[in-house]
Amino acid sequence: MLIPLTRGAESLSRQVYLWIRHGIMERALRPGEELPSTRELAEQNSISRTVVVQAYDQLIAEGFITGRRGSGTYVSEHLHPSPTPTPRRSAQVRLSQFGTAVTSIVRGGLSPIRVPQALRYDFAYGRCSLDEFPLAAWRRILLRRTRSAPLRSFDYGAAAGNPVLREAITGHLRRSRAIHCDVSQVVIVNGSQQALDLTIRLLLNPGDTIAVEDPQYHGMRQVLLAARLRVRPVPVDHDGIDLRQMPQQARLALVTPSHQFPTGAVLPLQRRLALLAWARRANAVIVEDDYDGEFRYEGEPVEPLQSLDRDGRVLYVGTFSRTMFPALRIGYVVAPRPLVSAFVAAKWIADRHTAVLEQETLAEFIASGAYERHLRRTRRTNAKLRDTLLSAVERHLGDRVTITGSRSGTHIVLWPCAKVSEAAIIAQAAAVGVGIYGIAGYYLRRPPRPGFLLGYANLTVAQISEGIQRLGEVL
Repeated sequence: MLIPLTRGAESLSRQVYLWIRHGIMERALRPGEELPSTRELAEQNSISRTVVVQAYDQLIAEGFITGRRGSGTYVSEHLHPSPTPTPRRSAQVRLSQFGTAVTSIVRGGLSPIRVPQALRYDFAYGRCSLDEFPLAAWRRILLRRTRSAPLRSFDYGAAAGNPVLREAITGHLRRSRAIHCDVSQVVIVNGSQQALDLTIRLLLNPGDTIAVEDPQYHGMRQVLLAARLRVRPVPVDHDGIDLRQMPQQARLALVTPSHQFPTGAVLPLQRRLALLAWARRANAVIVEDDYDGEFRYEGEPVEPLQSLDRDGRVLYVGTFSRTMFPALRIGYVVAPRPLVSAFVAAKWIADRHTAVLEQETLAEFIASGAYERHLRRTRRTNAKLRDTLLSAVERHLGDRVTITGSRSGTHIVLWPCAKVSEAAIIAQAAAVGVGIYGIAGYYLRRPPRPGFLLGYANLTVAQISEGIQRLGEVL
């Protein structure tokens, strides 16, 4: 608590008294808030303790503060100053174009609308089951790392990320996703959202054309709007992005080929090769967002675009938020070699580096085999939940709906065959305790028909069965 004191004016104790009294009256110091001890306040302001004692005594006498023996000094709990705080006139500071853009985005909402009330059968998507995660093992590693960490672990870290974690990610990608890359190509970021933000800022200027899937992820759209790009939506069909409608002038394409978000379509090999050919012709870059490529249940696995790329045009983005837990804001970019130094520089300028101890913990978690064991358990659990969901849909909804997105990921999309109102169905389902989510808000253009996203990773078998039965009654 630094107090602006002036020598030669009123006495120092009077100035301390007036400053604290003003803070209480203006509600900058809240009722019940603890004040520094007289010794602490004297040391902080380089004055005599006697000065502070005199000021505190006066404030106590007037009822502004109270002293509790053995506890400290506090702003009076039941103090209600009669004068209301004088409203301050804020300066009208002009925002940049970026500031104006992000402010308008905030007004429109930062994330997809969730059901406001807690529902018993909430088919929320984009969630992982925290019950499946081996939290005890994670805590043990984190605690051990914290206790035994050398001093350098508490200093600034490498902008590209912890070398051991980058090595662990490289090995996992080789085993799990058939991605062959050098450790130097892996850059650690704070989730896939930061990876996208850095990519846009590094490769595009305001007014440049970018091709995006339509529909697409909300967070992606918000980054593009803030960057003031010319967004060219490309329709998505049952096999993913429709390459016949790709713009030839686009400098970059954003795709989710393993499980298109939100429709769930899986881009077949023929289209993947055609997309790479388009990038070659257009001299463009492809960002491959593999947000839940770890979860596949049917058919032969299709190689990621990064594995098929022979020109160094694909930026592969991955995240641990979906496979582990959302609060772990660790993701990564596998960048073509010519772009690595630019990504490292951009990461350093953005926030220096990702949290060091969490990186070290994750590196050990992967190297010990705990991460891949967790993935195997989660895949088995998700497969069981998915089978339950599909069976329940067939039993209770039958031919009234069609399904996309069931081969991989952790959500499906229900497309009603009859003409319905998304908002009406969502409201009626919520009335019987079922949470479902409309797909219309993900389209940049007019959606072709109503649809509903249903996530299943965070529900039980019983909840899925009962929830779909109730949804069937609504439909």
